[in-house]
Amino acid sequence: MTRSSPGALPSWKGAFRPDVPEDDTVQETTRPRLGERIMAAVNRDPRTAPHGTRNDALLAAVLAVAAVCVALFTDEARRPDALGWTLLLAAHVPIVWRRRRPLLVLAALVAVIVPYHGLEYNHLAATPVAYVALYTVAVTGRPLRTVLTGATVLAVSTSVMLTVSTHQAVELLRTSGWIIAMLFCGIDVRYYRQYVSSIVERAVRAERTREEEARRRVAEERLRVARDLHDLLAHSITLIGVQTSVAAHVLAADPERLDRETVAKALDDIAGTCRTARGELRTTLEVLREHGPQDTRGPLPGLDSLPDLVAAARLAGARVEQDLRIRADPPPAVGAAAYRIVQEALTNAVRHAGPEPAVRLRLYDEPGALRVSVTDDGTGPVPGGTPGFGLVGMRERARSVGGTLDAGPRPDGGFEVTAALPLAVGEGTV
Repeated sequence: MTRSSPGALPSWKGAFRPDVPEDDTVQETTRPRLGERIMAAVNRDPRTAPHGTRNDALLAAVLAVAAVCVALFTDEARRPDALGWTLLLAAHVPIVWRRRRPLLVLAALVAVIVPYHGLEYNHLAATPVAYVALYTVAVTGRPLRTVLTGATVLAVSTSVMLTVSTHQAVELLRTSGWIIAMLFCGIDVRYYRQYVSSIVERAVRAERTREEEARRRVAEERLRVARDLHDLLAHSITLIGVQTSVAAHVLAADPERLDRETVAKALDDIAGTCRTARGELRTTLEVLREHGPQDTRGPLPGLDSLPDLVAAARLAGARVEQDLRIRADPPPAVGAAAYRIVQEALTNAVRHAGPEPAVRLRLYDEPGALRVSVTDDGTGPVPGGTPGFGLVGMRERARSVGGTLDAGPRPDGGFEVTAALPLAVGEGTV
């Protein structure tokens, strides 16, 4: 499998073939084309490139061969002698380490080239290696350091030429535009690589953000389904348990004078509770079906279903007094949150408040908020019992729409749940 270089986008051409069956093995990608390899080399920071020393050694050898050819076939009057050949070839040796220590390489190069030019050898032969060293300094360093380095090199070279010939010094200044051009070329390439690197980094960050957002949405959806299942099953099982107890009590109280009507009504209530729970369970689990749309959630329960909760609580033996004063139609998310809070509060009252508890349910709206209050006169849960997730779920319901919820025992006995839900919210996940 090919490996993409840092700072370059990978090529996926040929990574998938329809005629080859998919398996657990990694598919082999095709070799990048020449143009892609060149762009990858341009975009890559030279200090992080693989096989940098080997490539620089090859570059130094190529530059040395080119310098020898230039010295042999141009300006025969200034062809180097033994010392000149030694200096010319020695100038190419530091290029092997140009990526690691660009400034030291440039300093070593200047130390060798200055006497080479001072002895009036072929000036053109040593020019390519000097340009490579200047380009390396420019492409790996900050612009200010590059400008100062270029000015220093130009000043030193001009001073050396002045000791040899004023004409040569003037000629150097006239051709110094190539030095400046090489420095600014390195600076431009450096900025281009930083630009490409920032694009790649933003793309990676965006991809990571999308993955994190997807995981967050999955976690929120799992939590929502867990809350719905808890509220639904706890409410239904509690009602079924109470209704079953009623039927069992009637059967065991006086078997000879069996109240068939009461038993039949209790069994019919159990069947109705099971049908309602089955329908709500199907609606809640519909979101987990893979073949369905991503946003399949079914209709959210709302405030219009509160009378059914009150009737079910009364069938379970609770004496429920309701006070519903709702003028505005709340958003579906707020209505669903209020429904689930009332459902869990009534379930807790039936389960923990003792036989035939008196429960008061109040819902009213005020500017910007929907108030929910459920109180009972029961004794509360048995001390030391295993705590459930009812209160935690109610608080999560309130927070999911930006509201607050308080719950705790009342000073005069019983238990109270109060919630404030905002009305100015969008349709969210409940």
